[in-house]
Amino acid sequence: MRIGEAAAAAGTTTKALRFYEERGLLPDVGRTDSGYRDYSPAMVSRLEFIRRSKDAGLGLAQIKEILRIRDAGHAPCAQVSDQLTQQLDALDRQIAELTALRATVSELHRTLTAADPAACEPTQICSYL
Repeated sequence: MRIGEAAAAAGTTTKALRFYEERGLLPDVGRTDSGYRDYSPAMVSRLEFIRRSKDAGLGLAQIKEILRIRDAGHAPCAQVSDQLTQQLDALDRQIAELTALRATVSELHRTLTAADPAACEPTQICSYL
């Protein structure tokens, strides 16, 4: 199938396919006699894996390593597990940081909305922030 068909089947764009080729996530693609890229169903499956990995927050370097393990003939399940564990840890840290930030902003907002704007210190930009 041609690049547009492969991209549509994998739920991505032709630009992304070319980018993945440049980055080494996709092996060399065969060409038709007229020079068009000719993607196989296996390549579409690989593209779907890349898309799902990106949706899970994995970076291209992480995805490339997983694909390298698979291409070497080994199951990359342990690597995927490690990457997802790290991703979950990072997400938990981000959630905690955002929760703390929200509490800070909420308290500042509560204080500001209860204040009298006329009482704001004229020598400061804003007394409440």
